Amino acid sequence: MHPMKDFPVRKLKFDFHTDEKHPPVWSESSPEFSIFINALGVHVPYFERFLIKVMRAYRDELPDEKLKKDVRAIIGQEAHHAINFISWNQAMVRRYPKLKNVEEDSKKYFEHAIEKQTKKFKIGLTAGYETFTFLGGMIILNRYDELMGRADPTIRALWVWHQVEEVEHGAVAFDFYKAFYPDNEWYRRGMVLFAFAHICWETFKAYAIMVKVEQYYDSPKKLWKAWRFFGSFAFDFARAAIPVLSRKYHPSNHPICNEQQNPLAVAWRDYYRKGNDAHTLTDHKIETLLNSKPTSI
Repeated sequence: MHPMKDFPVRKLKFDFHTDEKHPPVWSESSPEFSIFINALGVHVPYFERFLIKVMRAYRDELPDEKLKKDVRAIIGQEAHHAINFISWNQAMVRRYPKLKNVEEDSKKYFEHAIEKQTKKFKIGLTAGYETFTFLGGMIILNRYDELMGRADPTIRALWVWHQVEEVEHGAVAFDFYKAFYPDNEWYRRGMVLFAFAHICWETFKAYAIMVKVEQYYDSPKKLWKAWRFFGSFAFDFARAAIPVLSRKYHPSNHPICNEQQNPLAVAWRDYYRKGNDAHTLTDHKIETLLNSKPTSI
């Protein structure tokens, strides 16, 4: 079954404020990925709250009951994402105090957009942003071993859960936009480009703070490695977005998202559905869930 069909709301809540320490640079497989995805995540929960407000404001205008159901589901998923990532941001601010200003600026940007921007801009920005959260989900899951094969079990669990759900609801914001503006493809494409630029800028600001604290500037080799990773991941985002600009595009038909699903995503969904605790993903748990036989839905 396609991953975007009949997706549930999973009410996970991670605790990052216990005595157990979760290192901000949490992936041994790719420390630079840890910093990059943490930097990306600084502003994302405020976009997620923006999305929730936009969809709640206009969902009653939708004639399609199936889409209304999907909108309720994405609101539920994104609400839980935002709670957890704001909590993780608070934990990271202890390591990177200057992140607080970046986080506050992001919050203000999306609050201003809700208050001052047009309906079309808000729905278009939602669709544009969700283009990249969806694509990021697929890219990261497909590169799991390289990026977080050896990692802190709790933070790895947080990001696997997040990426799985971003793929599941990856078509909803697109369908929401098309329900209101079915023939305005140029505006949609423009908002994809606008969202890409905004995501890169917000991530850049946080990433620069983090790599400095982690002393990457003390070594030209480490500094080159850090910024090369940033550039290569941004390039991967841009390359994956090329099909998005087609008039015939729909997220469910993107070349990297189809019936041939990511094995980790399939296994994780089944693992959660069986009632297992998904708040940590140890190496043993990963091995177990990948080797288990999926149940039918």
